[in-house]
Amino acid sequence: MSYHPPQGHNPYPPQGPGHSPGHGPPQGDYYEPANRRRDETGDTVANIIRIVTGVVVTVFVLHILFVVFDANQGNEFVSFVYGLAQVLVLGLGDVFTPDDALLGVILNYGLAALVYLVIGRLIVKAIRR
Repeated sequence: MSYHPPQGHNPYPPQGPGHSPGHGPPQGDYYEPANRRRDETGDTVANIIRIVTGVVVTVFVLHILFVVFDANQGNEFVSFVYGLAQVLVLGLGDVFTPDDALLGVILNYGLAALVYLVIGRLIVKAIRR
């Protein structure tokens, strides 16, 4: 009784001409092309931008909610969000100046959140192209 391996089955990775085992990158399915690595790097950068944009928008939404519902300014978290929102608003905090200060906060910080969201999405879309 003798063993005959199945036809067309090779348990070893494919090797190109002039390739000796253990030298150079593997060929065939085992080789990861450089453009795939670049795609993964681009995806990582895009994900980081998406997360940062989401955090900034969340800070603006929290700030708006804290102002609308008259949150305790003495609370450390509320004051932290307030200070962070003031830093991140980048000149958009006084675009609208209605007589009602509450409406001004909603409009200005809402606009800032929208600008960050749109710009962040555009950057992510450009990176993933």
